[in-house]
Amino acid sequence: MTTTGTLKKQRIKNDNRSLTLYLISRTAVITFLLGGAAIFYLKGSANRTLIQPLFLLIGIAYAEALISAFVLKKISNTDLFSQLQIVWDLLFVTVLILLTGGVESVFSFAYLLVIVSASFLLSRRLTVLSAACAVIMFGGILDLQFFNYLHSFNLFRSASDGTFFYTLFVHGVAFFLTSILSGTLAERWRQSEEQLQRKTVDYAELEKMNRTILSHISSGLMLINSGGRIRSFNRAASSITDLSLPDVYDLDAAEMFPGLSIGSSAAIALAKRSEGYFVKKNGQRLILGYATTSARGSQGEDLGILVTFQDLTQLKKVEEDLKRTDRLAAVGRLAAGMAHEIRNPLASISGSVQLLMEAETAQPEDLRLMGIVVKEAERLNGLLTDFLVFAKPKQPVKKSVNVASIFDQLVEMLIADPRFEGIEISKRYPAELNLVLDQGLILQVLWDLAINATEAMQGKGQLVFSVEQNKSPAIIVEDSGPGIDDEIKGRIFEPFFSTKEQGTGLGLASVYSVVEAHGGMVTVERGTSGGARFSLLFVPGEG
Repeated sequence: MTTTGTLKKQRIKNDNRSLTLYLISRTAVITFLLGGAAIFYLKGSANRTLIQPLFLLIGIAYAEALISAFVLKKISNTDLFSQLQIVWDLLFVTVLILLTGGVESVFSFAYLLVIVSASFLLSRRLTVLSAACAVIMFGGILDLQFFNYLHSFNLFRSASDGTFFYTLFVHGVAFFLTSILSGTLAERWRQSEEQLQRKTVDYAELEKMNRTILSHISSGLMLINSGGRIRSFNRAASSITDLSLPDVYDLDAAEMFPGLSIGSSAAIALAKRSEGYFVKKNGQRLILGYATTSARGSQGEDLGILVTFQDLTQLKKVEEDLKRTDRLAAVGRLAAGMAHEIRNPLASISGSVQLLMEAETAQPEDLRLMGIVVKEAERLNGLLTDFLVFAKPKQPVKKSVNVASIFDQLVEMLIADPRFEGIEISKRYPAELNLVLDQGLILQVLWDLAINATEAMQGKGQLVFSVEQNKSPAIIVEDSGPGIDDEIKGRIFEPFFSTKEQGTGLGLASVYSVVEAHGGMVTVERGTSGGARFSLLFVPGEG
């Protein structure tokens, strides 16, 4: 809603409230004046004939007030309603003066009350017009009484000529002066009230806009008072931490966020942008980047400290992946050349030793030692071959394949392998899920992960193959082994890093390299059974 619309709605609301107050006040004044006069006449000996007309007028005033209150709830044009109320009041006072003595009536001042009322309900021009109507009505009564035309009201020419004209002049001047003064004051009062309402509306709109901005920005906002207590917590902060404002309100910020350097208010004020951590209720550890600044109110008062923070967990993960990719690329370029240089003399050594083994003069002990040399040379050659596959992976030849067929082929291979005799294999993948992949390379990747899993489980446990179909389809390999410690989780894809005594540290590095060549990514986390859960994520249609 615009400011103009809000002001219009507020103005209508104020008009209805003013008219309601006016009806109540008018009824109270009529009851006080006419009721008091009737009681005075009732106790006195004179003018007892006025008692019944006065009570009748009170009854008529009550009935009009009830009808007006009912009509006020049904109408939207309060200006016309206000004008009709003033016209009714002028007629009511005119009848009252006719019944109470005309020129000698003590209620002629009631016109002044009507004029003052008009100044609060109508414009200044209409207020002056109301005064003119009052002069005309009062002057008409005096003229008719002066010429003896009001016998039916028992009004006669009871005063001198000068008294009639003097009375009309005094009342006329009083009516017009009252209308001008009260109209001017009321107009200024309305202008001041409208300006105040406009400022109030502007502040309300500004506060509403600020609340909307604070609730929709992506950064978490937390206001901490000078005592270190949390006073505000926006929607983004709740989304990041899974904590609502009622969960944290008036709690110690240092205790709620021990991973952030939040102490006393004075200490926070000097804190620069930094990083910390927050542990959610489910145990998930978040990396938070945060900054602090002093919060001031509209009058410059100290409200405490405003802490803004963002969840950097995924960003840090991507950053680590990029660093790992750079390290792997550098190592790959360096080692690829070295591997070629090593393989050539290694082949010469192996060939020469095999020739020596064929000599007739070779002794059994010599043959045993040379056999060891040949065996280790072959193992070293295999290691170099694996490293070259990692350093310069084969470019995938991608085509649309059914992932289920790759899993089925893998399961058949695993069942035939004696290393998997104690492993329970579970298949949790759909019968049809086509991805654009190099079937041979992905099969090799899954084989490496399965071998890695059975070694981690020491030949006994459960191995689960599954697929998650989200925006990026993921092939999942999960085991029930001991899992991977958080301390080494960031290094398992590095070449030559292994926790096994006989491990080369190239299995998971090759997995990472192959999946990256497909344009995908590999993630590892703790599975539902406590073991490692490897996820191979691919872009639909691209692999």
